[in-house]
Amino acid sequence: MNILCSNDDGILAPGLALLADACREVGDVTVVAPDREQSGTSHSLTLHRPLRPARRPDGAFQVDGTPTDCVMLALETLMPERPDFVFSGVNHGPNMGEDVLYSGTVSAAMEGVMLGVPGVAISFAGSDPEMMGTYRETLVRLIRRITSAEDYPRDTLLNINLPRLPAAEVKGVRVTRLGSRYFSDSLTRMKDPWGREIMWIGGGTITWTGGEDADHAAVAEGFISITPLHMDLTNYSLIETVRGWRLEW
Repeated sequence: MNILCSNDDGILAPGLALLADACREVGDVTVVAPDREQSGTSHSLTLHRPLRPARRPDGAFQVDGTPTDCVMLALETLMPERPDFVFSGVNHGPNMGEDVLYSGTVSAAMEGVMLGVPGVAISFAGSDPEMMGTYRETLVRLIRRITSAEDYPRDTLLNINLPRLPAAEVKGVRVTRLGSRYFSDSLTRMKDPWGREIMWIGGGTITWTGGEDADHAAVAEGFISITPLHMDLTNYSLIETVRGWRLEW
Protein backbone atom coordinates (compact mmCIF):
# COMPACT_ATOMS: atom_id res chain seq x y z
CA MET A 1 0.00 0.00 0.00
CA ASN A 2 1.25 3.47 -0.94
CA ILE A 3 0.43 6.38 1.37
CA LEU A 4 1.01 10.09 0.84
CA CYS A 5 1.48 12.20 3.99
CA SER A 6 1.16 15.97 3.95
CA ASN A 7 0.13 18.80 6.29
CA ASP A 8 -0.22 22.56 6.66
CA ASP A 9 2.12 23.09 9.63
CA GLY A 10 5.19 22.58 7.47
CA ILE A 11 7.76 19.91 6.72
CA LEU A 12 9.43 20.21 10.16
CA ALA A 13 6.24 19.88 12.23
CA PRO A 14 6.35 17.12 14.89
CA GLY A 15 2.80 16.11 13.96
CA LEU A 16 3.83 15.27 10.41
CA ALA A 17 6.72 13.14 11.65
CA LEU A 18 4.32 11.32 13.99
CA LEU A 19 1.80 10.69 11.22
CA ALA A 20 4.40 9.44 8.75
CA ASP A 21 5.89 7.14 11.39
CA ALA A 22 2.47 5.65 12.13
CA CYS A 23 1.64 5.25 8.43
CA ARG A 24 4.89 3.33 7.84
CA GLU A 25 3.46 0.56 10.01
CA VAL A 26 0.81 0.09 7.32
CA GLY A 27 2.47 0.86 3.98
CA ASP A 28 5.12 2.67 1.97
CA VAL A 29 5.07 6.38 2.79
CA THR A 30 5.93 9.43 0.71
CA VAL A 31 6.01 12.80 2.49
CA VAL A 32 5.29 15.97 0.49
CA ALA A 33 4.65 19.05 2.63
CA PRO A 34 5.01 22.84 2.60
CA ASP A 35 8.41 24.28 3.43
CA ARG A 36 6.79 26.56 6.04
CA GLU A 37 3.56 26.88 7.99
CA GLN A 38 0.49 27.27 5.78
CA SER A 39 -2.29 27.22 8.38
CA GLY A 40 -5.51 28.86 7.21
CA THR A 41 -4.65 28.65 3.51
CA SER A 42 -7.72 26.49 2.89
CA HIS A 43 -7.88 25.01 -0.63
CA SER A 44 -5.76 27.69 -2.28
CA LEU A 45 -3.43 27.01 -5.20
CA THR A 46 -0.27 28.86 -6.18
CA LEU A 47 -1.05 30.16 -9.68
CA HIS A 48 1.16 33.24 -10.15
CA ARG A 49 4.64 31.79 -9.72
CA PRO A 50 6.35 28.44 -10.30
CA LEU A 51 6.75 25.86 -7.56
CA ARG A 52 10.07 24.31 -6.62
CA PRO A 53 9.83 20.94 -4.85
CA ALA A 54 13.10 20.07 -3.11
CA ARG A 55 14.14 16.56 -2.04
CA ARG A 56 15.34 16.41 1.54
CA PRO A 57 18.07 14.04 2.84
CA ASP A 58 15.40 11.82 4.44
CA GLY A 59 13.62 11.41 1.07
CA ALA A 60 10.72 13.75 1.83
CA PHE A 61 9.80 16.62 -0.49
CA GLN A 62 9.34 20.18 0.69
CA VAL A 63 7.38 22.54 -1.53
CA ASP A 64 7.30 26.33 -1.48
CA GLY A 65 3.53 26.30 -1.79
CA THR A 66 0.24 25.42 -0.13
CA PRO A 67 -0.97 22.04 1.15
CA THR A 68 -3.16 21.70 -1.93
CA ASP A 69 -0.13 22.37 -4.14
CA CYS A 70 1.75 19.62 -2.31
CA VAL A 71 -0.89 16.97 -2.88
CA MET A 72 -1.38 17.94 -6.52
CA LEU A 73 2.36 17.80 -7.21
CA ALA A 74 2.71 14.51 -5.37
CA LEU A 75 -0.06 12.79 -7.32
CA GLU A 76 0.74 14.31 -10.69
CA THR A 77 4.53 14.16 -10.79
CA LEU A 78 6.50 13.42 -7.61
CA MET A 79 5.23 9.91 -6.80
CA PRO A 80 6.07 7.12 -9.24
CA GLU A 81 2.72 5.45 -8.40
CA ARG A 82 -0.51 7.03 -7.24
CA PRO A 83 -1.10 6.55 -3.52
CA ASP A 84 -3.91 4.46 -2.14
CA PHE A 85 -4.59 7.05 0.59
CA VAL A 86 -3.72 10.65 1.42
CA PHE A 87 -3.23 11.33 5.13
CA SER A 88 -2.88 14.94 6.27
CA GLY A 89 -1.72 16.08 9.72
CA VAL A 90 -1.30 15.58 12.54
CA ASN A 91 -2.33 19.23 12.83
CA HIS A 92 -1.19 21.21 15.84
CA GLY A 93 -4.64 22.38 16.93
CA PRO A 94 -8.19 21.17 16.26
CA ASN A 95 -10.09 21.40 12.98
CA MET A 96 -13.77 21.23 13.85
CA GLY A 97 -16.95 22.94 12.70
CA GLU A 98 -16.34 25.74 10.21
CA ASP A 99 -12.60 25.26 10.68
CA VAL A 100 -12.76 22.67 7.91
CA LEU A 101 -13.45 25.48 5.41
CA TYR A 102 -10.26 27.35 6.40
CA SER A 103 -7.99 24.45 7.21
CA GLY A 104 -5.04 23.58 5.01
CA THR A 105 -4.91 20.22 6.77
CA VAL A 106 -8.43 19.31 5.68
CA SER A 107 -7.87 20.78 2.21
CA ALA A 108 -4.82 18.60 1.60
CA ALA A 109 -6.94 15.52 2.29
CA MET A 110 -9.78 16.94 0.20
CA GLU A 111 -7.44 17.50 -2.76
CA GLY A 112 -6.69 13.80 -2.66
CA VAL A 113 -10.41 13.05 -2.81
CA MET A 114 -10.87 15.45 -5.72
CA LEU A 115 -8.10 13.62 -7.59
CA GLY A 116 -9.64 10.22 -6.91
CA VAL A 117 -7.68 9.16 -3.81
CA PRO A 118 -9.33 8.67 -0.39
CA GLY A 119 -8.27 11.35 2.09
CA VAL A 120 -8.01 11.49 5.88
CA ALA A 121 -7.30 14.65 7.90
CA ILE A 122 -6.08 14.26 11.49
CA SER A 123 -5.77 17.04 14.08
CA PHE A 124 -4.82 17.22 17.75
CA ALA A 125 -6.86 19.58 19.94
CA GLY A 126 -3.78 20.75 21.81
CA SER A 127 -0.29 22.16 21.35
CA ASP A 128 1.96 19.86 23.43
CA PRO A 129 4.09 17.71 21.09
CA GLU A 130 4.88 15.25 23.89
CA MET A 131 1.18 14.66 24.60
CA MET A 132 0.52 14.34 20.88
CA GLY A 133 3.28 11.75 20.69
CA THR A 134 1.38 9.43 23.03
CA TYR A 135 -1.07 8.78 20.16
CA ARG A 136 1.34 6.82 18.00
CA GLU A 137 -0.16 3.38 18.65
CA THR A 138 -3.69 4.82 18.53
CA LEU A 139 -2.92 6.29 15.12
CA VAL A 140 -1.49 3.00 13.89
CA ARG A 141 -4.71 1.22 14.86
CA LEU A 142 -6.91 3.88 13.25
CA ILE A 143 -4.86 3.99 10.06
CA ARG A 144 -4.79 0.19 9.76
CA ARG A 145 -8.56 -0.03 10.27
CA ILE A 146 -9.36 2.79 7.84
CA THR A 147 -7.08 1.57 5.07
CA SER A 148 -8.44 -1.96 5.34
CA ALA A 149 -12.10 -0.92 5.08
CA GLU A 150 -13.56 -2.55 1.97
CA ASP A 151 -16.50 -0.13 1.85
CA TYR A 152 -14.54 3.14 2.13
CA PRO A 153 -16.44 5.67 -0.03
CA ARG A 154 -14.23 7.17 -2.72
CA ASP A 155 -15.88 10.62 -2.64
CA THR A 156 -15.49 11.13 1.12
CA LEU A 157 -12.76 12.19 3.49
CA LEU A 158 -12.61 11.50 7.20
CA ASN A 159 -11.92 14.45 9.50
CA ILE A 160 -10.43 13.12 12.74
CA ASN A 161 -9.83 15.18 15.88
CA LEU A 162 -7.88 13.83 18.85
CA PRO A 163 -8.76 15.28 22.28
CA ARG A 164 -6.30 17.30 24.35
CA LEU A 165 -5.50 14.34 26.57
CA PRO A 166 -2.80 11.67 26.76
CA ALA A 167 -3.86 8.73 24.60
CA ALA A 168 -4.23 6.51 27.67
CA GLU A 169 -7.04 8.77 28.95
CA VAL A 170 -9.14 8.74 25.76
CA LYS A 171 -12.64 7.35 26.38
CA GLY A 172 -13.20 5.97 22.88
CA VAL A 173 -14.22 6.98 19.36
CA ARG A 174 -17.37 8.78 18.25
CA VAL A 175 -18.57 9.24 14.69
CA THR A 176 -19.84 12.82 14.65
CA ARG A 177 -21.23 15.65 12.56
CA LEU A 178 -19.74 19.11 12.22
CA GLY A 179 -20.59 21.52 15.00
CA SER A 180 -20.65 25.28 14.56
CA ARG A 181 -18.51 27.94 16.16
CA TYR A 182 -18.63 31.70 16.41
CA PHE A 183 -15.54 33.88 16.90
CA SER A 184 -15.83 37.18 18.76
CA ASP A 185 -13.10 39.80 19.29
CA SER A 186 -10.83 38.02 16.80
CA LEU A 187 -9.63 41.21 15.08
CA THR A 188 -6.98 43.30 16.82
CA ARG A 189 -6.11 46.85 15.78
CA MET A 190 -2.53 47.97 16.35
CA LYS A 191 0.21 50.22 14.99
CA ASP A 192 3.29 49.19 13.05
CA PRO A 193 6.70 50.71 13.98
CA TRP A 194 5.96 53.68 11.70
CA GLY A 195 2.64 54.46 13.36
CA ARG A 196 0.46 53.12 10.58
CA GLU A 197 -2.67 51.21 11.55
CA ILE A 198 -2.66 47.46 10.93
CA MET A 199 -5.14 44.67 11.63
CA TRP A 200 -4.25 41.24 13.02
CA ILE A 201 -6.70 38.36 12.62
CA GLY A 202 -6.58 35.65 15.29
CA GLY A 203 -7.37 34.83 18.88
CA GLY A 204 -10.61 35.98 20.40
CA THR A 205 -13.35 33.99 22.09
CA ILE A 206 -14.95 30.90 20.57
CA THR A 207 -18.57 29.93 21.19
CA TRP A 208 -19.57 26.44 20.06
CA THR A 209 -23.07 25.28 19.19
CA GLY A 210 -24.39 21.86 18.22
CA GLY A 211 -25.78 18.81 19.96
CA GLU A 212 -24.11 15.92 21.70
CA ASP A 213 -23.34 14.32 18.34
CA ALA A 214 -21.18 17.27 17.21
CA ASP A 215 -17.42 16.98 16.80
CA HIS A 216 -16.52 19.60 19.41
CA ALA A 217 -18.74 17.96 22.01
CA ALA A 218 -17.09 14.56 21.53
CA VAL A 219 -13.58 16.04 21.80
CA ALA A 220 -14.50 18.08 24.88
CA GLU A 221 -15.71 14.90 26.57
CA GLY A 222 -12.46 13.06 25.85
CA PHE A 223 -13.43 11.10 22.73
CA ILE A 224 -11.77 10.89 19.33
CA SER A 225 -14.12 12.50 16.82
CA ILE A 226 -14.43 11.12 13.28
CA THR A 227 -16.58 13.13 10.86
CA PRO A 228 -17.20 12.00 7.26
CA LEU A 229 -17.07 14.99 4.86
CA HIS A 230 -17.71 15.41 1.15
CA MET A 231 -17.50 18.15 -1.45
CA ASP A 232 -21.22 18.53 -2.17
CA LEU A 233 -22.29 21.69 -0.29
CA THR A 234 -25.76 21.72 -1.85
CA ASN A 235 -28.57 22.48 0.61
CA TYR A 236 -31.03 20.02 -0.88
CA SER A 237 -33.85 20.98 1.50
CA LEU A 238 -33.95 24.48 -0.04
CA ILE A 239 -33.90 23.55 -3.73
CA GLU A 240 -37.69 23.67 -4.08
CA THR A 241 -37.91 26.84 -1.98
CA VAL A 242 -35.46 28.68 -4.24
CA ARG A 243 -37.23 27.34 -7.34
CA GLY A 244 -40.37 28.90 -5.90
CA TRP A 245 -38.80 32.32 -6.14
CA ARG A 246 -39.26 32.08 -9.93
CA LEU A 247 -35.78 33.37 -10.70
CA GLU A 248 -35.57 31.54 -14.03
CA TRP A 249 -36.11 33.31 -17.36
